[in-house]
Amino acid sequence: MFRVVDVNPLPEFRLRLRYSDGVEGVVDLSHLVGKGVFRIWDQPGGFESVSIGSGGEIRWGDDVDICSDALYMELTGKSPDDVFPNLKRAGVNA
Repeated sequence: MFRVVDVNPLPEFRLRLRYSDGVEGVVDLSHLVGKGVFRIWDQPGGFESVSIGSGGEIRWGDDVDICSDALYMELTGKSPDDVFPNLKRAGVNA
């Protein structure tokens, strides 16, 4: 999987991301503001404290993170099958 190599906060709760395969773009996270753990962004400098975690996640401190794979799919419009071609669907026996 491609890893985030750079993340920059932008106004209005957007992030500019760049991945190891050269994909880059802006994702809008404003729909999360003030909800649950994302209330941290209501604090001055909260959103701007974004960083890349040791597992490649996009994080704010130790308590809030977003999967960088999900953001990659949002940027590229790719599906999980496109991004993870080696995953196999398990059958359901119910």
